[in-house]
Amino acid sequence: MRVLGIETSCDETGVAIYDTARGLLADALHTQAAMHEAYGGVVPELASRDHVRRVLPLIGDVLARAGLDLWEIDAIAYTQGPGLAGALLVGASVANALGFALGKPTVGVHHLEGHLLSPLLGDPAPSFPFVALLVSGGHTQLIEVEGVGRYRLLGDTLDDAAGEAFDKTAKLLGLPYPGGPALAALAERGHPGAISLPRPMLDSGDLDFSFSGLKTAVALRARAAGVDGRPGALPEGVRADIARAFEEAVVDVLVAKSIAALGATGRSTLVVAGGVGANRRLRERLTADVARRGGRVHFPELRYCTDNGAMIALAGALRLAEGTTSYAFSVRPRWELRTLAAA
Repeated sequence: MRVLGIETSCDETGVAIYDTARGLLADALHTQAAMHEAYGGVVPELASRDHVRRVLPLIGDVLARAGLDLWEIDAIAYTQGPGLAGALLVGASVANALGFALGKPTVGVHHLEGHLLSPLLGDPAPSFPFVALLVSGGHTQLIEVEGVGRYRLLGDTLDDAAGEAFDKTAKLLGLPYPGGPALAALAERGHPGAISLPRPMLDSGDLDFSFSGLKTAVALRARAAGVDGRPGALPEGVRADIARAFEEAVVDVLVAKSIAALGATGRSTLVVAGGVGANRRLRERLTADVARRGGRVHFPELRYCTDNGAMIALAGALRLAEGTTSYAFSVRPRWELRTLAAA
């Protein structure tokens, strides 16, 4: 079965074709980062309009690279939620219109389920069951995954997600949008141990997260070190040391909670998904610490850590294999992963 996947949940337009027999045939992605940089964040109306401009040319591009005609697609998957309502509607409208016109089934995919299953695109791919660390701009969760649609939430963020804390801290330090990668790059120049920051909920006894307090600690430290109390006037070396301390604090918490989740469930395989999963320091620490306890970590390729069409095509193919189909122009901007069930 060849599945066309369409992702338009926020500020990336992603399209891909996944073949259940041959794997990923082709994928393409357009990012809107440059367009939103002037505003310091995503402008929903601009995002929606740009998806309208990009999605059809990208579909043509992946079809050409896969050597297929449109009628050779067997099904269409699209991101139904969560995300920006206007942006989601672009993908849902295109997917369902194509489905009606071609007489092909369509399936709405949960955006986070796409991220959760994205490491299955790798080689070697993880086998069920496993523990997943879903860590992105909007979510930081630990989930026990027994199969498609069989998810048990182990821990969640009580306030800011890790990616959100990265972005807000980057903005505080005067770094450009998108803030997370910029902060990680600055942290490479910082000195380990030069600045001490708290590890929120590290010893809480549960698997939940909280990063708003860490962000506040950074703000207070930056204000104290700033020229005339202005964090934006920090010397470059101090900014780098703060960025390093922040990154190390977040990584320490994510690693400790992930190891605890493996212990609590008795699993040996950890899967990491979401944009923060691209962080080099997090990858190195998790790989070493999980291996030390006899387990293994699976990461998606770096290009599949952020939003992409490949993960939607894959998740759609797995859902379709279990009998899930739907024609629906409705979207679900707020859609809890815990409400998903196997088909």
